[in-house]
Amino acid sequence: METIIILDSGSQYTQLIARRVREAGVYCEIVPFSKMPALTPDIKGVILSGSPASVNDANAPSIALEAFRGQVPVLGICYGAQYMAAQAGGKVAPSSRREYGRATLHKVGEDPLLVGMSAASTVWMSHGDTIETCPAAFRIIASTDDVRCAAFHVEGEPVWGIQFHPEVHHSEEGAVLLRNFVRGICGCTGDWTEANFIESTVRQLRERIGKDKVILGLSGGVDSSVAALLLQRAVGTQLHCIFVDSGLLRKNEFNQVLASYEGMGLQVRGIHAADRFLSDLAGVTDPETKRKIIGRDYVEVFQAAAQEIDDVKWLAQGTIYPDVIESTSVGGPSVTIKSHHNVGGLPKGVKFQIVEPLRLLFKDEVRRIGKALGLDPAILGRHPFPGPGLGIRVLGEVTPERVAILQEADAIFIDALKAQGLYDKVWQAGAILLPVKSVGVMGDGRTYEHCIALRAVGSVDGMTADWIHLPYDFLAGVSSDIINRVRGINRVVYDISSKPPATIEWE
Repeated sequence: METIIILDSGSQYTQLIARRVREAGVYCEIVPFSKMPALTPDIKGVILSGSPASVNDANAPSIALEAFRGQVPVLGICYGAQYMAAQAGGKVAPSSRREYGRATLHKVGEDPLLVGMSAASTVWMSHGDTIETCPAAFRIIASTDDVRCAAFHVEGEPVWGIQFHPEVHHSEEGAVLLRNFVRGICGCTGDWTEANFIESTVRQLRERIGKDKVILGLSGGVDSSVAALLLQRAVGTQLHCIFVDSGLLRKNEFNQVLASYEGMGLQVRGIHAADRFLSDLAGVTDPETKRKIIGRDYVEVFQAAAQEIDDVKWLAQGTIYPDVIESTSVGGPSVTIKSHHNVGGLPKGVKFQIVEPLRLLFKDEVRRIGKALGLDPAILGRHPFPGPGLGIRVLGEVTPERVAILQEADAIFIDALKAQGLYDKVWQAGAILLPVKSVGVMGDGRTYEHCIALRAVGSVDGMTADWIHLPYDFLAGVSSDIINRVRGINRVVYDISSKPPATIEWE
């Protein structure tokens, strides 16, 4: 299989590079910067990612360029470009004016990397260092107003470096540049498709799992459902699905989810465990602690259920890449934002081996795979819902009473979105119960009750998101319905924060 290797030096944009490469129809793999695999005929090129580090740092990622340079085409992005320039004798130093955000890229002559791009185009910069002096053989092929060496081509070699990030949405012609590299320069044919992903993933799952049994926690969402269909195709009845009522689900969700899987041929068992989760969360207010407790309880419930099934060896999860990039650091450099229950909450000594068939995919890619697998459109279009459920939407202490209040308010909001034809125009929506009370007036009396925040965002991949401009009359109607119908709430607010700087969830 034609493969592009992406050497990751810790940039949180690395998976976006992979996504753009796959959009060009080319298979790619991400590996740590220190673990470049041995070259094979299938490896057609190497991309060096960015990094939060400076090439001048004592502990900066050190890349063994000699392992592949001169044998396959190379593209360095941001840190990758600076590293190659520094290793060749160029000067990389802190910029006199740090460049973050949009910039205008101006082509300097013609080059295979820039074919089809405009003479001037918008690109996204994110760096504190710059290449002040290029090595002699490094020919500048593009500049911005503030960065002379915004892109270079090493004369006589298939080696390029760019200071900007073509992988992000804001680089308007970034996809053209990456396509030029993987299809034009590296010569890949572009035959990587959803069907190929399904075929290769099913084959890998069969080889890895063998005749062992697998348990999978279903949630009714896209990720776990697609993971279940892939595993079902790979190992059939060796897959045992479990749906846990944690007490942190949306209103009536437990029964609705079980019903949604009828006819899919999955072996699904529903487990009532609300008392355990809510008891373990009593008195806990720290978000990370709540996530850890919920993650631990999920796995222990699975372990108990697995004891009733002989010889279960694997725990399957619908983990996707945004969960991973926010929860872990790659080789140390990238920043941990928050842990996800299915990434950072597994207890030590867990007896299962973990299998995550969707770990390297974004949400939109998962949906395309689900569509190719024939997943029910009702599940395919369902909004993302956090693994810890309402446990991280009840801010502060989680109690049965507070969960019940939130369930009622959330149901009113979601039902209204569906009734008004707005649900499919929103990436993710939900209500959040705030840990504050406010004064209100109902009838002739004073109230001192809870406040609900509504959240609705638009996104493509979950890595960035912006708030949705819902109609004022719609918000007014939802607010009125919640306050009038949900006892204990006297105030509703709407969250208009984007990601970044906020995250989609509040905890």
